[in-house]
Amino acid sequence: MTVNDARLPKALDDLCARDNVSEAAILSTCMRTEIYVVAEKFHAALSEVRDFLAELSFTAPEDFSDHLYSFYEDGAVRHLFRVSSGLDSAVVGESEILGQVKDAWESARSLNACGPVLGGLFRHAVEVGKRVRSETAIGRGTASVSQAAVAMAAERLGTLEAKRLLVLGAGDMGEGMAVALAGSPGVGEVLVANRTPERAAALAGRIGGRAVPLGDLSAALADVDVLLTSTGSTSTLLEASELEARPDDRPLLIVDVAVPRDVDPAVGDLPGVTLLDMDDLRVFAEQGLAGRRNEIARVNQIIDAECERYAGASLAREVAPLVVSLRESAESVRQGELERFRARLDYDALDERQREAVEALTRGIVQKLLHEPTVRLKEAAGSPKGERLAEALRALFDL
Repeated sequence: MTVNDARLPKALDDLCARDNVSEAAILSTCMRTEIYVVAEKFHAALSEVRDFLAELSFTAPEDFSDHLYSFYEDGAVRHLFRVSSGLDSAVVGESEILGQVKDAWESARSLNACGPVLGGLFRHAVEVGKRVRSETAIGRGTASVSQAAVAMAAERLGTLEAKRLLVLGAGDMGEGMAVALAGSPGVGEVLVANRTPERAAALAGRIGGRAVPLGDLSAALADVDVLLTSTGSTSTLLEASELEARPDDRPLLIVDVAVPRDVDPAVGDLPGVTLLDMDDLRVFAEQGLAGRRNEIARVNQIIDAECERYAGASLAREVAPLVVSLRESAESVRQGELERFRARLDYDALDERQREAVEALTRGIVQKLLHEPTVRLKEAAGSPKGERLAEALRALFDL
């Protein structure tokens, strides 16, 4: 179900071509693949998204339907706010997800898949994530998946001091792991391998490590203690056969936090090899949560307040065009009546102060007449009563 950068344009174009989807954004990370849409009809759009996932993964819908979750309206808003705050991550409070939410929004916008509704929602979600991290300590300590991967490796081995490590992948996650290793005291040589050699060389140079060609991966693995891997590959990069050159009596720890997996699970059955993945990371992160658990209640309070603020802003946006239309219509009537009575008022003979008085008087009457209907409409926005009031205004004033 993973949607990498290469698949994203076609995937968004495919979603937006569906009959009941008018806007779409895809958030695909090591923890989730989430589809956000503006649905013309909820159940029909949900079915279309399910069909999209089936076509994307060449899997029958009945084979994965039990693994889907769906939220709509306020529930969808709250879910995205929780995601951007780091509450729905393997490492609670991790910082990487906020950048991933922002990237998903910017990508959808650049590909013309994200319109005013999702644009406003994702913009607000980024604001929520920033507020949570500035006003609470939810991100204190190990606050990223890449940092947690390195910390988990250190805990499993007792120390990374004098260990020789290989980082496979030089993307955001690989870079995060490499930087975390560079900050670990006493770490031995750090090797970096990547599909793009130039990127591997740049990252290795930045952390004082050494780049190795991806074609030399098997040889490099014969002489390292730890492999940390997280690439964007859609297929397995490391099979059991590629570790045949490695001495059986030399232990190897592999931490694979890629989604989909970089390492064939069968590798974990080889003598001397320990294979850890995202499930292990989730358990490890849960053990380190105690120090941040008290912050979760505070984060939820912020999310509650921001959901209420978003709902209020959304309702105001819904009625704004009708209010503007009503006031423009009233202003047109006011101007027309002034013009009709121009001669009888001897308007051209009035001095500036008298003209301002006439303008203020007529404008004030219009504003007072429209004030109560406008307030009532805004208060009832989003409710059945609001719909009735809006329809009445359109009919009465021919808007």
